[in-house]
Amino acid sequence: MVMEKITIFDKTFKTYIPYDEFIGDIDRVAEELNRDYSGGDDIPIILCTLNGAVMFCAELMKRITFKCEFATIKVSSYSGTQTTGVVQVKQPMLCDVTGRRVIIVEDIVDTGYTMKLMKSYLSEKGAVDSRICTLFYKPESYRFKDVINVDYIAREIQNQFIVGFGLDYNEIGRNLKDIYILDE
Repeated sequence: MVMEKITIFDKTFKTYIPYDEFIGDIDRVAEELNRDYSGGDDIPIILCTLNGAVMFCAELMKRITFKCEFATIKVSSYSGTQTTGVVQVKQPMLCDVTGRRVIIVEDIVDTGYTMKLMKSYLSEKGAVDSRICTLFYKPESYRFKDVINVDYIAREIQNQFIVGFGLDYNEIGRNLKDIYILDE
């Protein structure tokens, strides 16, 4: 059952994308990953960005058919409904990526500052390749189109603040199955 409106702290959100509408997007992205990573001699690393990408990554992992290793990293750039423009690694990854291919699994690519940091971080750690896989992508706000490719996109969305399915407003709302948009 989809809730039409929800309130989190001082903000009201309305239904934007029901789960049943975007689950097919996850199926499609998993098929693309399976096509691109199956049959290789190496074992790529699925790097889940905490906390937001947990639900997307879990759904994606159920559909991946190639051998892979799983790791996490915690990065943050948001305060309330706005990005601060400053990305911090709050919990580094615990695996060695030297000579490995890495698939960065992200909940949403907005301005791209987090992905810029992640690509640089993985390169410094010795990854031979890193690709970005995101549930949601905001092309209007992405600032690195000519520099950093977003390789796997489940769904493009408007440049508006959303919560649900791992995405939060001040750490609340991640558990919601559907995606909600600010009701202004």
